[in-house]
Amino acid sequence: MLIKISKSNQLNENSVTDENIYHSRRKAIKQMGFMGAGALLASSFSNQAQAGFFDDEPETFKTTKLNFTSDNNKELIKTPEKKIISHNNFYEFGTNKTDPQEKAQQFNTNPWQLTLSGECDNPHTLDYDDLTKAFPLEERIYRMRCVEAWSMVIPWIGFPLASLIKKAAPNSKAKYVAFETLYDPKQMPGQASRRVGGGVKYPYVEGLRIDEAMNPLTLMSVGLYGKTLPPQNGAPIRLVVPWKYGFKSIKSIVGIKFLTHQPPTTWNILAPKEYGFYANVNPEVSHPRWSQASERRITTGGLFARNRIATLPFNGYGEEVASLYKNLNLKNHF
Repeated sequence: MLIKISKSNQLNENSVTDENIYHSRRKAIKQMGFMGAGALLASSFSNQAQAGFFDDEPETFKTTKLNFTSDNNKELIKTPEKKIISHNNFYEFGTNKTDPQEKAQQFNTNPWQLTLSGECDNPHTLDYDDLTKAFPLEERIYRMRCVEAWSMVIPWIGFPLASLIKKAAPNSKAKYVAFETLYDPKQMPGQASRRVGGGVKYPYVEGLRIDEAMNPLTLMSVGLYGKTLPPQNGAPIRLVVPWKYGFKSIKSIVGIKFLTHQPPTTWNILAPKEYGFYANVNPEVSHPRWSQASERRITTGGLFARNRIATLPFNGYGEEVASLYKNLNLKNHF
């Protein structure tokens, strides 16, 4: 079933981000060792993060077309693909926004194994072909809000995480879902060097409460723009949780484990006062170094286009997810 965005969240044509910008984000974290996502002040980010947005770089990565269902938001003008594949945070390939596109093109995603384990009755492993064939694929056009206060609108292709969870059949002890990225320093230079990888302890890990993971909006993405994911976007499979900041949407996943306890998460380990476990988009909770009340929407406009917009609670998906947190103080549990 295709999840349609409710009227309160409906996007218009000007909302959708051009694809080149998404792939060349920040050139400011160089040789700095420990540095959290979005660690630069807004002024520094403005000056340096947009470099390369309009470079006409060749598309050397390999992608294949996918078969999927799509009947949503046909009136939207999607963010041009080249911006989405040239503006990335994927520290396993470097901390500059252009590093993933430049350094991930030889990344081998086939063969691939995604293993489900832990508190479940049907632990099993999916291979590369299973990722696109085990479940019906559908297109979801979602807002993507980065903790660095920029945003996009991206047409993902994938399947609900809930479908995968149901197949694994978690037992009554399963309260959380933990995710892990591939650890392969030979292919991922950021994992081989703390300087290149921004001081992160690898492999990258993330987690959700199981009710968050089961929410219909939570997506396992295997593609965008009608094709398989480019390596810089998290090939062959990544998580997409549209009401949370982008760092929760872990890339190149090899492990999913059902746990009784809250799992550790990479940025929370690195800077717990800056990056909480929940990471819900909340304009009322500022990052220690900048406000989250507004965001720069990356669009088809020029480099200096004024696209500053107000940030919405839960990134505009409150009707679908706010009930998950009705008894939680979102300022303390950020």
